[in-house]
Amino acid sequence: MLLQTQTHALIEPFMPILKKYLIQRTFDLARLAMGKVSPNPIVGSVISTPNKIIGEGYHKKYGEAHAEVNALLSVRQNNSKKITESSISVSLEPCNFHGNTPACTDLIISKGIPRVNISTIDRTAKVNSAGLDKLKANGNEVSYGIIESKGRFVARVRNTFVTQNRPYIILKYAQSKDGFIGQQGNQIWLSNSYCKRLVHKWRSEVTAIMVGTNTVLVDNPELTTRLYSSKSPLRVIIDKSGQISPQAHVKNDKASSWIYTHKINQPKSKAIEYRQIKSDDTLLSQVCLDLYDNRCNTLLVEGGAKLLNSFISAGLWDEARIITSPNLLSHGIPAPPLEGHSISKFDMYTDVIELVINPNNVIYS
Repeated sequence: MLLQTQTHALIEPFMPILKKYLIQRTFDLARLAMGKVSPNPIVGSVISTPNKIIGEGYHKKYGEAHAEVNALLSVRQNNSKKITESSISVSLEPCNFHGNTPACTDLIISKGIPRVNISTIDRTAKVNSAGLDKLKANGNEVSYGIIESKGRFVARVRNTFVTQNRPYIILKYAQSKDGFIGQQGNQIWLSNSYCKRLVHKWRSEVTAIMVGTNTVLVDNPELTTRLYSSKSPLRVIIDKSGQISPQAHVKNDKASSWIYTHKINQPKSKAIEYRQIKSDDTLLSQVCLDLYDNRCNTLLVEGGAKLLNSFISAGLWDEARIITSPNLLSHGIPAPPLEGHSISKFDMYTDVIELVINPNNVIYS
């Protein structure tokens, strides 16, 4: 006991730094679940003593064990007695209700873990600080708000989904160095092969991907993850008047497709579902609500200028991923006039990728 007290005394001045290190590790673990737990949040968890990590885990699959459970399960038998002397660090506030699995707050309390480090809250109505309150009421030492801005970004999909009743919307497009995304009626590839592979990875991390009629007619995309070897997202296509051919790639059986249209009496298949458009004026909000009702928490919009501009004009976007090619087009379709906060920019061989967020999304405030 004396040695333990001395160890805590030596470590105490470094605890703020140590907590940040542990929370950063939870972020790294959480990201391993991207695209695998929808509509649940991605969450990572670490169990540690003052001088050692003894367990870690993340929420791997929807309906299965949460991050805190997996972290505890990973603790080796010879370290099990240390659990009651440890800290548990979590990227997102532990759940406080019994859903597909028991509440993680109850688990933490039952295991006698005295200290809990949390980056940000889960805005799900049944949680939303209730988990923190329960732990504090039990006498747990709770540290909240550790690297909170990054924590909000990691939890952005979940917290947008549960507070705005729609998917988290990501706009993606490639533009030439002189600001054009293409030329009318012509199929033009701007991004390099490395970026194409990265885009397929992005697709693997979302639950749905959307394009409009013109993109299908001109580019005939497949909208799968064939360059990344992962499950393809749901393909969402706007085709108001049924112009898309039955032979189009988006109608193959490589992935499921929902086609929003006025013309629902079209040849059906196992992979295709036609969904009725009720009103052109509220088309995007209809689609977003329909996806929300069907537990789709992320939507990647890869459409052309018309579809992208429609989302921007409606304020229905949270994040944009812009690929800028060194190629010059000199004329064509202008890139969307996007106003947001650039938070990251990096080179991908010849291209530049920029990540922009919509500051009007309250999740970032």
